[in-house]
Amino acid sequence: MNKEYRIRNVNTNKLLRLSLRYSLFLVLCSLFFLSCKWFPYKFKDVSIPPNLKTFKVNYIDNKARYINPQLSAQITDRLRQKITNQTRLSPASDNPHLEISGTITEYSVTTSGVSGTRESSTNRLNVGMSINIKNNLEPDKSIESTISRSIDFPATLTLTQAEARFSEEIIKNVVDEIFNKIFSNW
Repeated sequence: MNKEYRIRNVNTNKLLRLSLRYSLFLVLCSLFFLSCKWFPYKFKDVSIPPNLKTFKVNYIDNKARYINPQLSAQITDRLRQKITNQTRLSPASDNPHLEISGTITEYSVTTSGVSGTRESSTNRLNVGMSINIKNNLEPDKSIESTISRSIDFPATLTLTQAEARFSEEIIKNVVDEIFNKIFSNW
């Protein structure tokens, strides 16, 4: 039994050392590729044509049937922050190279799940927007688009409770979607 135990213990140690070497190799390769200047993805700056230098985010209008009074200001502010923090573009109030405007067209709650007792068990908060990205340097690259984001929440929560709990997530998702629409087509 001692011999069998030693053999099993030696094999386990070999596997452990091999596993650690393999993990170390993967970590080192990942660090190399992330720091390599030829790595095609940039985490701090997105790919933007060099002639674009300034942007302006106009106040997002809210024309939905139900109006969350804070939503327009929060989306507008977060979008400005995201573009400032994640691109090399500078904010400008006059003659921006890129001008972003939008309208919240939908803010509604629908039932998305029904329990066995035919009562609503899950509701869905829907936020829809139309956005206009005007490229003042190259007007043919201007974009008009719509986006829609939703989040499910338990039907036991009121809309006010769901807004308090999930507003950060909804705003982040909407702003990320707008940001991707703006900067994914270069």
